[in-house]
Amino acid sequence: MLHNRTTQQSRWILLVSWLVISLAGHAQDAPSYQTPPKPLADLVTTPPTPNVSMSSKGDMMLILEQASAPSIAELAQPELKLAGLRLNPANTGPSRARYITGLSLKKLTDKDAKVIAGLPATPLISFVQWSPDGTKIAFANSTDSQIDLYIAEVATATAKKVGSVVINATLGVPYHWVSDSKSLIVKTVPATRGPASEVSRVPGGPTTQENVAGARGQAPTYQDLLKSPSDERQFAFYTTAQVARIGVDGSMTSIGQPGIILSTDPSPDGKYVMIETVHTPFSYLVPVGRFPLKTEIYAMAGSLVKSLNDGPLQESVPYSRDGAPTGPRDFAWRADAPASVYYTVAQDKGDPKVKADIRDKVFMMDAPFTGAAKEIYAAQFRFENFEWGNESTALANERWWQNRKTITKTVNPGNWQTAVLFDRSYEDRYTNPGQPDTKQNQYGRDVLNLLPNDEILMLNAIGSSPQGDRPFVSLLNLKTKQSRELWRSAAPYFERPVAVLDATKQVILTTRETPDENPNYFVRNLKARIAPIQATYFPHPYPQLKGVQKQQLRYKRADGVELTATLYLPVGYKKEQGPLPTFLWAYPAEFKSKEAASQVAGSPYQFNRISYWGGAAFVTMGYAILDNASIPIVGEGDKEPNDTYVEQLVSSAKAAIDEGVRLGVVDSSRVGVGGHSYGAFMTANLLSNSKLFKGGIARSGAYNRTLTPFGFQNEQRSYWQAPDVYNKMSPFMNADKMKTPLLLVHGEADNNTGTFPIQSERYYNALKGFGATTRLVFLPYESHGYTAKESLLHMLWEMNGWLDKYVKNPAPAATGQANKAGKLSGGNNER
Repeated sequence: MLHNRTTQQSRWILLVSWLVISLAGHAQDAPSYQTPPKPLADLVTTPPTPNVSMSSKGDMMLILEQASAPSIAELAQPELKLAGLRLNPANTGPSRARYITGLSLKKLTDKDAKVIAGLPATPLISFVQWSPDGTKIAFANSTDSQIDLYIAEVATATAKKVGSVVINATLGVPYHWVSDSKSLIVKTVPATRGPASEVSRVPGGPTTQENVAGARGQAPTYQDLLKSPSDERQFAFYTTAQVARIGVDGSMTSIGQPGIILSTDPSPDGKYVMIETVHTPFSYLVPVGRFPLKTEIYAMAGSLVKSLNDGPLQESVPYSRDGAPTGPRDFAWRADAPASVYYTVAQDKGDPKVKADIRDKVFMMDAPFTGAAKEIYAAQFRFENFEWGNESTALANERWWQNRKTITKTVNPGNWQTAVLFDRSYEDRYTNPGQPDTKQNQYGRDVLNLLPNDEILMLNAIGSSPQGDRPFVSLLNLKTKQSRELWRSAAPYFERPVAVLDATKQVILTTRETPDENPNYFVRNLKARIAPIQATYFPHPYPQLKGVQKQQLRYKRADGVELTATLYLPVGYKKEQGPLPTFLWAYPAEFKSKEAASQVAGSPYQFNRISYWGGAAFVTMGYAILDNASIPIVGEGDKEPNDTYVEQLVSSAKAAIDEGVRLGVVDSSRVGVGGHSYGAFMTANLLSNSKLFKGGIARSGAYNRTLTPFGFQNEQRSYWQAPDVYNKMSPFMNADKMKTPLLLVHGEADNNTGTFPIQSERYYNALKGFGATTRLVFLPYESHGYTAKESLLHMLWEMNGWLDKYVKNPAPAATGQANKAGKLSGGNNER
């Protein structure tokens, strides 16, 4: 008995010793965050370049200092995921927001900016808005316990907190200026709100959903939905707000009753406010934007004037780019009138499969809202919006995804007569006329900046052309439809129009850059044609990378479709040194014509934005980079692009590599591929269906399309309509074909439609089951885009180690080994 006991103890000691040794081995596999080499780490830790916002008069520039990446400790703060929202329960606002940390004002004629005084000690600023008259700036500041309202006076460059207002920012923009610039309409936390009720872990019963026979609801795979009555109670508690008119002096007038306020919008004349309120029944299938929505108009004094609509729960909107809810939708104020509301009603039940000559009609109702609404516009396609001008001129925009058509019409609001101005394919970037210049009217609303002779300036910030992207400004006559180009960006600069400072004198604000000069703002006089005057002097964010070589490539794939890519080469590299290991980074795009797919994209004169997010970062590690390589998936006529997805995918990638080899800079035996989201899906498919690559990196992708059965990306057919397409395009279904090392990275809290974290988890298990060399990295608290400094640094460390081992220095038999080569300098094959 003693002997048996001793033997048993010995076995336990051996087992524990084995576990300790085993765990020690795994502990070396880096359960902690890692840091990549300094050139990569610097891309994360370098402070972002400030943003700029112009006053309505065009004379003052607001400079907004952007926050660096937050810490993982900030991401680990409490968060609620309810009805498609992610909320911070501590301060009744959005969770994981990216904040502004400083504000400065600068006259365009001055060289130096003036820091706004009176900011909080540790600013966490969001929702910055100029007042209509340009004399004030409103902004929100977040603290651990609440969100406060601040107003900055432009004349004194001084800010102060407005009274004791506590903002509710859970449902988007929490306030809007009234046209008098003396007050704002604000969503506030109700003063009567008590503490949140404690969430019980003991359910009162099962959670159920039911569908009546014949009722169809083909919803996308939304995330963060309500799941229980407890979720419903939490959602209602945190999103309930009281609408109030808040004076800049802190005075307050409540408007209506507390409710789940989706949006507020004061009328242009400042006499009314339109309020949209969400109410029950809630849904466990769709997010808050599809919940029942009541639209009402209140007087500024607080009383109800008109109930415009009470829409039902929208669980059955056709799952299509051209689908729309039934009933009135998209209520908005006419920008050039005192108080006129317009809205849209689908004429085809919102279903693009229903044949209809008119898809949408638009109706309008004027104050005091006692008469019936009148029809003002009938749309052949799905109505998008009006761009209002004056009593005789407006623009109406329509779009239809199935044929990629867009129509813009001139509209006369005096008699509602229309004439077609543009009728084009929105895929055709070369014919894009740009966006019309706007100005603020007497109500502080943006309207068309109409010049004499019915002319208007058109700004195109991309300016796609056969010579590459060349932004331009043109003068368009709305009557004759004739356009005259006034200015276009030219080598050696890439210069974009940002705003019109004086339309009559043709003075504009631009940003100008070169591959080695970061963007700065310039004032350009198009009439005088003199050298532009520099307005900002933002320093180069990473001067250590000056000299990175950049070239815009143009080449063809086997079927004749013309492609483009941006080639980056390391500082000091010469072709005589021989071809380089290469990293291809891409994101596929669908087209309905080869002509549109073949159009040139990008410019060789743009600044070398070596961001930590894409593939270009690895030029610092000695790779040639084929960045934003064109991967067009074309389906002309009645053909669907995805019917030949794999073939076009592989052909496009091969063409990019072949071009790099032809130039003598790409080593075809050492090429890796990577992408994020749909680019991750692309990566897994390329590795499964070709032998072009030594390794791949797929971040936050979806790999099993049966988990998105009612369509994905631009695929509108359901799984049951095209099962072969879904199965062929799903890397999960083809896991047995994977012979190339694949690194999978995913945010554990991904909220993007379709890219559930389980997509990577199940795909990894499938690959492991077939002996593939693979590695799965889950980033704690991260969503679809990663934000924490620790996460970003670790992501780069993982990517660099994977590329170094399998692409730059591949072992002769690496692709044939099963998981044995899974270890890097840190990390763990298992989750």
